[in-house]
Amino acid sequence: MMPAPQQRDPLLPPLQDAQGRTMTYLRLSVTDRCNFRCSYCSPASWGGKKDLLSPEEFERIASVFARMGIRRVRLTGGEPLIRPDIVDIVRRIAALPGMEQVAITTNASHLERLAVPLREAGANQLNISLDTLSEATFRSISKQGDFASILRGIDAAVGAGYAALKLNVVTMRGVNDAEAPALVAYAHARGITPRFIELMPFGQGTPVPTAELVERLQASGLSLVPDDEQHGATAGPATYWRAPGGRVGFISPLTQNFCGGCNRVRVASNGDLRSCLGGRAQAPLHALIRGGATDAELALAIRAALGEKPEGHRFTEPGAGAYLLPMMGIGG
Repeated sequence: MMPAPQQRDPLLPPLQDAQGRTMTYLRLSVTDRCNFRCSYCSPASWGGKKDLLSPEEFERIASVFARMGIRRVRLTGGEPLIRPDIVDIVRRIAALPGMEQVAITTNASHLERLAVPLREAGANQLNISLDTLSEATFRSISKQGDFASILRGIDAAVGAGYAALKLNVVTMRGVNDAEAPALVAYAHARGITPRFIELMPFGQGTPVPTAELVERLQASGLSLVPDDEQHGATAGPATYWRAPGGRVGFISPLTQNFCGGCNRVRVASNGDLRSCLGGRAQAPLHALIRGGATDAELALAIRAALGEKPEGHRFTEPGAGAYLLPMMGIGG
């Protein structure tokens, strides 16, 4: 009688989805609350989840993913820096075996105080959201938030010695699209890479297609040349062009669907794994942890959810936005 074949250890890499794409990048939301209320991200009606994970639970989830082959973790929100224990969370995740990068996406409002402690805890990249250089335009996008604190926070980040700083600009027609050349100049003057993001259908506003924005930047006198060195394990969804002052990135979820090279998995601030930004497949990792699940059982749940990860999002299909959470409820 032949022995039964041994089952593969679910904790062993690679971690792959239903399409055979290998996941190496975890986006981990540490809160879905924010001190801003940007119209495209956090509508006033969003009340937030009530049961957020603890630093120990974030560490547990990240450690399982690291064993499965995740090498990069991005801490998102909401605004992650409003958590009083954010430095502790960063320190725990950065110390995990195999973890190569801990990045944070932030609105910069708390960076004046936290830029150095976060870097010392192990964060090595910041993506800073800045949609405008005008306080009046900022106020039209968000009724809450201190605009001056954003600019001070960016300067603090520049002086803190991060390996990489990126400036994320969500481009909205008739709101901030005319500022694109000024935002490129502002970022390059500080050694920051600006990235322009097509508005996704989570809130208010009209998107500006990437091709149109590239043409407008070139028409303003900015020399842009496609960057042949933009590919690689950490390239992410952006495509890059080279300008005299540095690189300029474009993230185009609507007009240049980036799903074919997806290497990302998302976990919300309450521990719900969401396999796709625009999909429905989830796994309640928080319930499993609090129910006494082993690491192997967590890994099996993760693999099952990724087994339902679609080939691509459905943002451009009629009615696709009907079941989408606000951006801050997903974790970006």
